[in-house]
Amino acid sequence: MAVKWTGGHSSSILCLNVNTEGLVASGAEQGELTLWDGRGTPAGQLQLPKADDVTSVVFSPHRPTTLYTSHGETISLLDVRSLKEPVERFRVNEEEINCLSVNETDSFLAAADDSGTIKVMDLESKKVSRSLRHSNICSSVVFRPQRPQSLVSCGLDMQVMLWNLQKARPLWTTNLQECETEEDSPQAAGQFFNPPLAHSLSVASCGNIFGCGAQDGKVRIFRVTGVKFERELEFQGHSLGVSQVLFMPGAYWLLTGGNDGKVLLWDVSSDTGKQQKSPAKSLHRRKAQAPASMRKDGKLNKTASNEHGGVLPKLTIEHGEKVNWIACVEIKGSKRVLVADQSSSVSVYPLLES
Repeated sequence: MAVKWTGGHSSSILCLNVNTEGLVASGAEQGELTLWDGRGTPAGQLQLPKADDVTSVVFSPHRPTTLYTSHGETISLLDVRSLKEPVERFRVNEEEINCLSVNETDSFLAAADDSGTIKVMDLESKKVSRSLRHSNICSSVVFRPQRPQSLVSCGLDMQVMLWNLQKARPLWTTNLQECETEEDSPQAAGQFFNPPLAHSLSVASCGNIFGCGAQDGKVRIFRVTGVKFERELEFQGHSLGVSQVLFMPGAYWLLTGGNDGKVLLWDVSSDTGKQQKSPAKSLHRRKAQAPASMRKDGKLNKTASNEHGGVLPKLTIEHGEKVNWIACVEIKGSKRVLVADQSSSVSVYPLLES
């Protein structure tokens, strides 16, 4: 059973983030922002102006008391020690912002919006340094760990893009609809009704592996090599759209949340942890192994499963509500997954201890 954190919101919670000290921020509809301590007690609340939905909250990686929030077309910088009026406000996007990301050196902030534009702001000069574009709503943008000038993005144009801040054009682009292999062709007709609109991205701590969740229920894992990336693994993660993907720190453990009301934990280390493995061979071998009954290698339970394409979740949480956001936090030495949904409370579930 989930522990519920209540009393922080009156509207549906849309986003979550955790700082390096375990403080949790949540943003909700109608401009509501709340801070939570590790016990699930509201530690601060703020009503942002104009009551625009708070769509993204991101703590500074270097200054855990600094919080960036997006509401409407505005980015507000807040000091969590004194949660009052924003310290600064920036309005660089022309349409509603969907996602914020700060690079690990705390020098750039990226904001992706409904027009498909990603505005990248230099946090020292407080000016836009780059304007990057998708052809449809940009749903997610993430800076890569250990590579502060590099980021990945995805959108409802079904495009996943790799960028470097020194260039205005993407280094590499993959269309999720076009990257289906011939063996997947029987499902091609279904994609017409359920296209792989890309909703969420997360980059592993190594900076080279990232996951993408899409409307077709699939989770795709990519590996960046130089100025391009290739698909390493693909599996059916959820029966409905995958709204959230999140790599846990320091591991190839991936949390996914879906519109089917499930939160799943996957160990993809045996497919992504070996540098010499070619993505094409990895995919081919996975398809060949799918009928096999089981292969216990200690890393990934490979029980044959048509539903998940040979990959089975390590943990299944039947949350029961459409997932808006997921986050991971350590409470009293144990990892917990936080889930935001259509309700005004945060659900907290224990994770497997490995």
